Amino acid sequence: MDHLIEKQRDFFASGQTRPFAFRAQMLRRLREAIGACEEEIFAALAADLGKSRVAGYTTEIGPCLAEITHARRNLRRWTKPRRVAGPRLFPLSRGRLVCEPLGVCLVVSPWNYPFHLAIAPLVASIAAGNCTVLKPSELSANTAQALSRMIGRSFDEAYLSVVCGGPDTAKELLERKFDHIFYTGGERVGRIVMQAAARHLTPVTLELGGKSPCIVTDDCDPAKTARRIAWGKFLNAGQTCVAPDYLLVQEPMREELTARIKACIQDFYGVEPRESPDYGRIINGHHFDRLMGLLQGQEVLFGGQTDRDTLYISPTLLGAPADETPVMREEIFGPLLPILPFGHLSEAIDFVNRRPKPLALYVFSRSADRQQQILAGTSSGGVCINDTIVHLTAPTLPFGGVGASGFGRYHGKAGFDAVSNQKSILHQTLLFDVPKRFAPSREKDLRLLRAMLK
Repeated sequence: MDHLIEKQRDFFASGQTRPFAFRAQMLRRLREAIGACEEEIFAALAADLGKSRVAGYTTEIGPCLAEITHARRNLRRWTKPRRVAGPRLFPLSRGRLVCEPLGVCLVVSPWNYPFHLAIAPLVASIAAGNCTVLKPSELSANTAQALSRMIGRSFDEAYLSVVCGGPDTAKELLERKFDHIFYTGGERVGRIVMQAAARHLTPVTLELGGKSPCIVTDDCDPAKTARRIAWGKFLNAGQTCVAPDYLLVQEPMREELTARIKACIQDFYGVEPRESPDYGRIINGHHFDRLMGLLQGQEVLFGGQTDRDTLYISPTLLGAPADETPVMREEIFGPLLPILPFGHLSEAIDFVNRRPKPLALYVFSRSADRQQQILAGTSSGGVCINDTIVHLTAPTLPFGGVGASGFGRYHGKAGFDAVSNQKSILHQTLLFDVPKRFAPSREKDLRLLRAMLK
């Protein structure tokens, strides 16, 4: 491990990663590598999470290709030095901002979208001119091995490398010094990553999670609302960091919306979702048991069928759980959807604000005034109005959390900036010095300086 990191430091120090042409070439090579390994990636995602080919492309491969395309189209503009004004006290000075690469970056990716959430930060690191070590999750072992083979066939390990292994491997990596650490996962491990980074004063981007609320007002479009919520919640069997964690539905709409979501589940996955090729599985027995614990004692409005042997939990709707129950305190990260009523919109806003700030917040309402009231009254990493999850698909929208849901942003230019050093440069004139800048000073000099800086 030390030898690998040292090789990357030497390669970075050679300056080969800095030119625009090299970065553009590496982005193109990554796109070609993904295309060549597409069938292998599909097979790995199916083995790890039961993902269909369509789900594998739309949620994993496709977004990565879009991220690469966006970076290639905008890379020259991102890397170009930007002129800015100098300070007023020095009127002939000129300022420049130059984005330079940080060095060697570590990307620690999760198991729920094991290809997408490994490659998207990698695209940013390549675009910014860094070397990168990628540590995929051991829970999605098939995809981790596919990533390792894909990167190993296309890139020198002195530039990009994949290190597979479990928690001990991650711990060893975190003991080494990197120039930036990008972690996607849960809050508990996020704290460990941040503590490890602090020992080396390494900057971090933490993409965590939390309980993303979905507020539905009584003036929504019921059909589209139900369809889009059902899709966003039960995609990947609910194992999505920005999946709607619970619904807050205005009382006149609750019964109708619940019935419509039930109908949508059957439309999507049939009467028996376990037989649908479009419905995934829980990642492993540990997470299956955790979800069963959350389900215990809850009112099941729909679904609730489980099979530990096949890691299957059906799409399940729950009646309003008590506030102190684990299903309302912990991030669900599975196909369980509590539905809670509210009366006045302020009640829903207060409910959200009594909890840690979420990674995403969803609003379904036709009213621009109600939308604005929720936007102004809550804080979250991101917001999607009248849909779920799709805000992640726009490279122009920085993605990240706030508070306990993480910090730092990526996607598009935000990712490039996250793993770059924005170096400030001031060019000073040699034609003259500002009068009364140097000692000795007098009281009237202060009056002159005040006038110059007004």
